[in-house]
Amino acid sequence: MKEEFLHYLWRLRRFDLKEMKTTEGESISIISTGILNHDGGPDFMDARIRIGDTLWAGNVEIHINASDWSLHSHQKNRAYDNVILHVVYEEDRPVFHPTGERIPCLELRRRIKPRVFKMYEKLMSSEKWIPCQFHFHEAPEITRKLWLDRLMVERLENRYETIAAILESNKNNWEETFYQCLAHGFGLKVNTEPFEQLARNLPLLTLSKHRSQLFQIEALLFGQAGFLGFDFAEDYPNKLKKEYSFLKEKYDLTPMSSASWKFLRMRPANFPSIRIAQLAMLIFQTTHLFSKIMAASKVEEIENALTVYTSSYWESHYVFDKPTEMKRRKGLGKPAIQLIIINIIAPLLFLYGKQKADEKYKEKAFKLLEQIKPEQNKIIRQWQELGMKPESAYQTQALLQLKNKYCDAKRCADCAIGNAIFGNL
Repeated sequence: MKEEFLHYLWRLRRFDLKEMKTTEGESISIISTGILNHDGGPDFMDARIRIGDTLWAGNVEIHINASDWSLHSHQKNRAYDNVILHVVYEEDRPVFHPTGERIPCLELRRRIKPRVFKMYEKLMSSEKWIPCQFHFHEAPEITRKLWLDRLMVERLENRYETIAAILESNKNNWEETFYQCLAHGFGLKVNTEPFEQLARNLPLLTLSKHRSQLFQIEALLFGQAGFLGFDFAEDYPNKLKKEYSFLKEKYDLTPMSSASWKFLRMRPANFPSIRIAQLAMLIFQTTHLFSKIMAASKVEEIENALTVYTSSYWESHYVFDKPTEMKRRKGLGKPAIQLIIINIIAPLLFLYGKQKADEKYKEKAFKLLEQIKPEQNKIIRQWQELGMKPESAYQTQALLQLKNKYCDAKRCADCAIGNAIFGNL
């Protein structure tokens, strides 16, 4: 059993409420179960409970066994001094405040409906792709829709702290933060870490000083990425190497190791060398890109702003010194751009709206996702086989959150769909 199941039972009072008594025989009446606490401290804050003739206001702590109180060292934590009720599945031992006063205890073992408990055990032991695979459609469609809306907000909230930390490290410089996050997006999962390192080691401020010279931007990016530390046969990489040598001394730069970058099992069009060349062109072609993104109202405007092609050298190369037989323009494709919008731009807009207390930008983040077609990946295909029909990236992102954060962790008691299944029993 998981404590989250008991949280669910307590929060929604999904247990037998008749003639409730503490394990010492005092009557219990729940006025308010309190507010679920997602931070440190007791599980439910600001509850109001009548025990005997006294109305208590304080906190509620929930455990499977009462002895978990000591196991979790709550007796050493002053945050638990205001616990007015200990709710447990089984009281295997009494628990006391530091003052020596016994904490009132409500035991749920005989108060849970057998059908609810049986369903919970079934879900917890399920080995299906999602625990409720055979019961998923028992939840009303409106419940599923509203839950996906909440999950979408939660997914953006989860990325809030990561991006907020980057913003803080950049002293609230949004353009620099956007540049670093954008570099992350150019990594396309496989090379996200080296792209992040490249952006941190080569600030946008430095690149901006050479914005009018694509050659110098490429020299800085490829040099810092560690790709120019070799002997070359061709003229172009040798010129880049010479230029980088000068700029490296000027700005006191330290290049990365080229071994940080991954090429294996990748399509050549996604090689980091090509992505770096595209990033160089984007920096060369645009100024104040973040401001332009913020002003965009349609996803097509952002797609146009991010549509760039490499310089001419890369039309016949995927890596330095190895020309291809055919020349072709190598642009950042629409699928890659849409992934950047989904994973970088929408979360940044949401963060900006939250930081500035402006709902307009948070709403814009949602609308951008609604304008993008549903993503296609293994998880989404599985959802589609179960009958889910996402209409946009907004819904596919919510479904990814549901699978990764709830279904895989079997957090059925925290899930609105799981709650609906329990509620039907």
